[in-house]
Amino acid sequence: MGRKIMMFIVISTLITFGIALGLILSQRPIAISGGQGLDFTKTLAGELREGKDQIAILMRDGFELQVRDYPSDAEDAPLLVLLHGSGWHGLQFDGLAEQLSAQAHVVVPDLRGHGPKPGTRGDVDYIGQFEDDLFDLIKAKRKPGQKIVLAGHSSGGGLVVRFAGGAHGSILDGAVLLAPFLSHNAPTTRTNSGGWARPMLRRIIGLSMLNTFRIRALNHLTIIQFNMPKAVIDGPLGHTATTAYSYRLNTSFAPRRKYLKDAAALPPFVLIVGAEDEAFSASLYESTLTSATNKGQYVIVPDTGHLDIINADQTAQTMRGFLDDF
Repeated sequence: MGRKIMMFIVISTLITFGIALGLILSQRPIAISGGQGLDFTKTLAGELREGKDQIAILMRDGFELQVRDYPSDAEDAPLLVLLHGSGWHGLQFDGLAEQLSAQAHVVVPDLRGHGPKPGTRGDVDYIGQFEDDLFDLIKAKRKPGQKIVLAGHSSGGGLVVRFAGGAHGSILDGAVLLAPFLSHNAPTTRTNSGGWARPMLRRIIGLSMLNTFRIRALNHLTIIQFNMPKAVIDGPLGHTATTAYSYRLNTSFAPRRKYLKDAAALPPFVLIVGAEDEAFSASLYESTLTSATNKGQYVIVPDTGHLDIINADQTAQTMRGFLDDF
């Protein structure tokens, strides 16, 4: 009887692995047209300048994380770390960071896998490496007793939520979520993030199956592509764009599967989103998150889209008011 059970387990496992590999191999990256997706027009217009020079902060594995540093003259100013969204890099925050440096010491990293010096573009070494990098960055820049506020836009906002629910989340005193990605199946998420993302669902399912068995050898494979406009790719900053992510980077950039559990661990936070957001449904954030936490404030900015929320006047005003409490 025991032998039959063992044979059943072995055969079932082999079938599962076969299905997983079949799903992974059945889908590959394709050429992206760039004809749909998010509007980068205003973003590019504001970023053709070089922005503040970057400095290198050494991570635990020796990687030199590229960071823009905006010190504050204010006494007891909190440390504010701004996290960019998918496909882009920290330059998107240059204008906002300058404004907020009156209230906070602002630090803006190019997350590993992104920007002009990405390491391996679109990839990290293991799931959760972003969280370790952020902990190392905060440790390197934090003054004794300094309050910590973590803020992020889009996937960067999702990373804030993930960080709060992870091993290092207790170091946070506050958070700012700018149109955050919560989950592919969250009520707030529009189909394929409004045409911006091309998730390779069969690959994702297959790799998720393998990771259930702690098989991570294929986690470097691409599982999502971004419909980056040709104006970006062909422009002066095209070489700094990241148009695809591996399974392990994409997983690291979002809350865990039970995203509301991560959200429940958030410190006091403010969520800011444009009423005309192309990727997410602005009106559904409050009802979605209040089922997990009562620590949030919710601000919907009229006549503002997904990328434009970063440089909206009301965003800077709201964040300044929030930072004053720290």
